[in-house]
Amino acid sequence: MPTRTLLRWAETLAATARTGLGFSQSLYEQERFEEILRVAADIRAAAAPDAASVEDEAGLVEEWLNQVGEGVPGYVTPKVAVGAAVGNDNGELLLIQRSDSGAWLYPTGWCDVGYSAAEVVVKEVKEETGIDVEPVRLIAVLDGLRLGFTRIPLYSLVFHCRAVGGELAAHPLECRDVGWFTEDTLPSPMVGYERWGEHVFAAVRGEHRDVLYDRVRQPMWREAGEHPSAGDGGTANGAGGDR
Repeated sequence: MPTRTLLRWAETLAATARTGLGFSQSLYEQERFEEILRVAADIRAAAAPDAASVEDEAGLVEEWLNQVGEGVPGYVTPKVAVGAAVGNDNGELLLIQRSDSGAWLYPTGWCDVGYSAAEVVVKEVKEETGIDVEPVRLIAVLDGLRLGFTRIPLYSLVFHCRAVGGELAAHPLECRDVGWFTEDTLPSPMVGYERWGEHVFAAVRGEHRDVLYDRVRQPMWREAGEHPSAGDGGTANGAGGDR
């Protein structure tokens, strides 16, 4: 069973249980939801890639319970992040080397309260790379947990941006390095390039494509390949679907 599938199941069960706890006044239902949290914690621990990283199930359940809100504030939803596909006049893409993993990716960041998604893009690119940008258009909405590039539920809003000034300067804490790259000079290792690379470089070249998003699964709950009866579903708005 793929790790990302186990993580998705665990996080979905935990979110459902926490949302239920936020809305239910029934002690019986609350006990059942807490039991679901314990099952979700067991699945989450089983999904750990090695024994050293297995989380303490009881501690995880306690953490989840501490996050329960009441009513609408307790409705658990994915976090929201942004990504910036920044191009320049030479047809190059701006990439950062992440300080935590050493992998290369376009600039990303969590959405901050008080800013629009496009404003966060401008802020994050400047902070991480020193480059001033102008957002052009939204080009992708991706489910990070489903695609396996995060261990928590999040949606990533990827914007095509135009560089308008600034000088390259890697953030001292978040980035090991930063630079401009063509399709033929990409650094290694890259994160998820097979998923977003062709779509992003098409935007950098000035091509106007439909927004890339994750296809609807058939049946919706399972990934293709998880079960013999799982279908491949459709494509992501003509952009090729999952790869």
